[in-house]
Amino acid sequence: MQKKLEVLKKHLREVKDLEAVVAVLDWDQTTFMPEGGAPARGRQLALIARLAHEKQTDPAIGHLLDDLEPWAQSLDYDGDDAALLRVARKDFDKAVKMPPAFVEEFNLHCAETYNAWAAARPANDFKTVEPLLEKTLELSRRMAEFFPGYEHIADPLIDFIDPGTTVGILRPLFAELKEGLVPLVRAITEQPPADDSCVKGFFPEEGQLAFGRRIVERYGYDFTRGREDKSPHPFTTSFSIGDVRITTRVKEHDLTEALFGTLHEAGHGMYEQGINPAYEGLPIADGTSSGVHESQSRLWENVVGRSRGFWEYAYPELQTVFPDVLQDVSLDAFYRAINKVSRSLIRTDADEVTYNLHVMLRFELELELLEGALAVRDLPEAWRARFKDMMGIEPPDDKDGVLQDVHWYAGKIGGCFQGYTLGNVLGAQFYAAAVKAEPGIPAAIAQGEFGVLHGWLKNTIYWHGRKYTANELAARITGGGISVAPYMKYLREKYGELYDL
Repeated sequence: MQKKLEVLKKHLREVKDLEAVVAVLDWDQTTFMPEGGAPARGRQLALIARLAHEKQTDPAIGHLLDDLEPWAQSLDYDGDDAALLRVARKDFDKAVKMPPAFVEEFNLHCAETYNAWAAARPANDFKTVEPLLEKTLELSRRMAEFFPGYEHIADPLIDFIDPGTTVGILRPLFAELKEGLVPLVRAITEQPPADDSCVKGFFPEEGQLAFGRRIVERYGYDFTRGREDKSPHPFTTSFSIGDVRITTRVKEHDLTEALFGTLHEAGHGMYEQGINPAYEGLPIADGTSSGVHESQSRLWENVVGRSRGFWEYAYPELQTVFPDVLQDVSLDAFYRAINKVSRSLIRTDADEVTYNLHVMLRFELELELLEGALAVRDLPEAWRARFKDMMGIEPPDDKDGVLQDVHWYAGKIGGCFQGYTLGNVLGAQFYAAAVKAEPGIPAAIAQGEFGVLHGWLKNTIYWHGRKYTANELAARITGGGISVAPYMKYLREKYGELYDL
């Protein structure tokens, strides 16, 4: 059995290496590739994705998994070999249901659509991408149809990045969260808005990037195994445990864009860098789900990076970087500015209190598109109307409306956004568990010491890769399943104090 396991690992590493090649090409496409490279890059991505899929669905892998199945049942559930065989079986069973020709077609289309979106968004030109988005919707429905037996057409698409999560689970969770969020948003936004002019001055790009990189290096992001570059939409990508890269985007008249984008992506990056090195090249060398991954990015961006304690440590240094703008701004004023709650247009710029409403909007629109209740041509107007109803403001154009997120223009429709809200909820649960286990964490953060928190997260979450499901991790760490209660407690306490509620 051990010999067969080693043969299986050899096959799986080849799959993982081909997927890493796709990731390298994707990263280059969104960072340094010249515009003229777009057509060829689409072909290259489609080809390598097809080859990776063919390798992943090689009947030899299926035969090895079948042979190893009885032995796997005798292994300790918590053992690495047992986890690898569970993950490999799930991945194989899913992959064999999608024909290689479809995988190639889908990836070629995604590359074309991404390039069109990159030009259409700044031009506020939805019409250019509308036919491509219609094709994306068709392909997304076809993808779902490869997995019969679902209750909702979005379920198999959600399962790709949040395994075990369904529309039936998400709708009541979102409803419970919305019930708590709406009155909190109303209570805050009925007050005079916080003054955030201190973060809207002129902050040269070089200083912003350098400060953000110093902070995330102190967090624990390892620049000897990673790097940061600029891209139209911030993201993290992993080519191996030893090469995990992040990106950000900079607005010189908005300090928060690059800074919190960097903190967010570093949370993803530290997760990938913290996986057990013994998993290198194997399918368990990944985050367990989108929700768990987002729990780390949102935790480091918001729970830590927007906390009062963090800025007691970091604000004096920031003032020395931008003395012309911040020298006479108090810590209280700055802290209130970076935690301003307002009804805003852009999801990635949204505050902690309103953020999940942006996610819920997109989630419901995705479901309606997949169900056939909403046509792509009507999406911009539906977005505006729904946004006005939910947020109380109306997007003035499509650039800051339906075109603002890259997700539908670089992948499938369905399962794109729920992970962000799951991440907020799980992040609050995990942080509460960390502080319970290590009560000195908040005081350490105020001193610029992040090692205890980083170490706890690495040992309890990062190290395991995909060994455990999101629900299993939540149960191991918190003693129960996912719950919105710790997240709402965190929001009410933090913003209740800020806004005297």
